[in-house]
Amino acid sequence: MLSSKIKNMSHPIDPELAGIENIPLFEGLSESELANLIKVSHERLCSAREFFFMQGEPADRMFVLTDGRIKLSQVGEGGQQVLIHVITPVHLFALVAMTSMKFYPVSAQAAQDSRAIYWTRQEIMEFVLQYPVLAMNAMRIMAEQVIELQERFREATTERVDHRLARTLMRLAGQSGRKIEEGILIDLPITRQDLAEMSGTTLYTASRLLSQWELQGLVILRRKKVIVRFPHGLGGIIES
Repeated sequence: MLSSKIKNMSHPIDPELAGIENIPLFEGLSESELANLIKVSHERLCSAREFFFMQGEPADRMFVLTDGRIKLSQVGEGGQQVLIHVITPVHLFALVAMTSMKFYPVSAQAAQDSRAIYWTRQEIMEFVLQYPVLAMNAMRIMAEQVIELQERFREATTERVDHRLARTLMRLAGQSGRKIEEGILIDLPITRQDLAEMSGTTLYTASRLLSQWELQGLVILRRKKVIVRFPHGLGGIIES
């Protein structure tokens, strides 16, 4: 099991960072510019269930996940925790460190042993001054995130519950799916309560639909695991 630690990277490029050039924030950077950015990054290791950061803590670091899975969640006013998003390698999280926001609006918890590189707010802003394309890319990413939130809100207010739950399963399968013999395993610990919250419904309704879909052969339910057995069937529910 990995122990939590932070260290400076000793070399500019690591094989585990293959694909980092495809992260939208870094579009337009040359190879040498990206290498300079990686050279000053730091590494953070977290064991499963540990937090990279907690909601409400100072938003002073921006991360790129290089190995593992991260669950982004938010605690509402009533104390209920809602799973917001799943981060897989090689993807950026905590872009909020590039903004004027002082605190993280979500918590980032390792769903399994995970590794990430990060930059402090000061370091990333110094690079923004050197490479203004980073600021333009960040603005575009945040605009896309607003559009995604609007789409999620539309789904929650206009779509039937079964549509929303099927869409949530398909979204998770796309983000964190791993092909196995039985189908597509959503490769992170996830409960029926998580699925209910992500779909904007109750635990009772989500459990009823999931049990119904298991009988129909669409999914296989395990303890904190879901296997999407027949993706086209869930797609048919979404389109119906």
